[in-house]
Amino acid sequence: MSVNHRLMPSLDLLQRILAVDLSYTVSRLKVLESIPGNPMGVGYRWVDDTTVGLMSCRLPAFNRVIGLRAGHERHLKSLCDWYREHNVEPTFEIVPGMFDASLGRELARLGFFQSGFHAAMIVEPHQIASVESQIQIERVLTSELMEQFLDAYVAGWGVAEQYHSQFKANVRPWFGRAGWSLYLAMADGRPAATAILYVHERVGYLADAATDPSFRRQGLQLALIRRRIRDAEAAGVDFVFSGAHLLGSSHRNMERAGMRLQFLRAKWTPT
Repeated sequence: MSVNHRLMPSLDLLQRILAVDLSYTVSRLKVLESIPGNPMGVGYRWVDDTTVGLMSCRLPAFNRVIGLRAGHERHLKSLCDWYREHNVEPTFEIVPGMFDASLGRELARLGFFQSGFHAAMIVEPHQIASVESQIQIERVLTSELMEQFLDAYVAGWGVAEQYHSQFKANVRPWFGRAGWSLYLAMADGRPAATAILYVHERVGYLADAATDPSFRRQGLQLALIRRRIRDAEAAGVDFVFSGAHLLGSSHRNMERAGMRLQFLRAKWTPT
């Protein structure tokens, strides 16, 4: 069996993945932060150039601390205090190769426990064979397609109808954003599923996929994964990565597409 040395686990590879994850997430938060009055309560607490606490008081999924490593235990209390001042509960993410027992001990002392895992998946695009698909996928290049993207996106994330207008207004600035490519999958002539490819520093990130519940289990996300990998290869990336709940449907779709597990993030949350 041949060994792919370019994707052999290493601290350098791990740091490249985290850097692109952070770049994409900050790019998303900057869109929300630009809303007059910052109603989403976006904030940042930088520890150093690669380690940061991210916050959105209205969107809990963004309340993450990324990039912790040995020696950062002395910053954990001030990060906790910062989140507490804003009535926010953070998730501290710890990754292999950057973990130190002192981090775990201090998080436990501060009332956190390891509550779950998140899978980081990876592949070199040329390893994925081209597969013909009958699913219609459009790259969002017009404002008309963007509106269809938004319809599928709010349906996929189960946004209540009374919030559709504001939610779409918050997401609409993604169109044309540097490094971003938006994709829309159609089913029965209707907008059905969405996904994002983010390219930064010769790395492709498969981000933020969603499917309208009416069109799930039809292979839309698998087709979107394959399309984005092909487009990332055309963009000249060294590799493509993504993240998923361990053993969830997204994880399985990535495996079906040919991606493989690179590492697990441990998620530490308040007890």
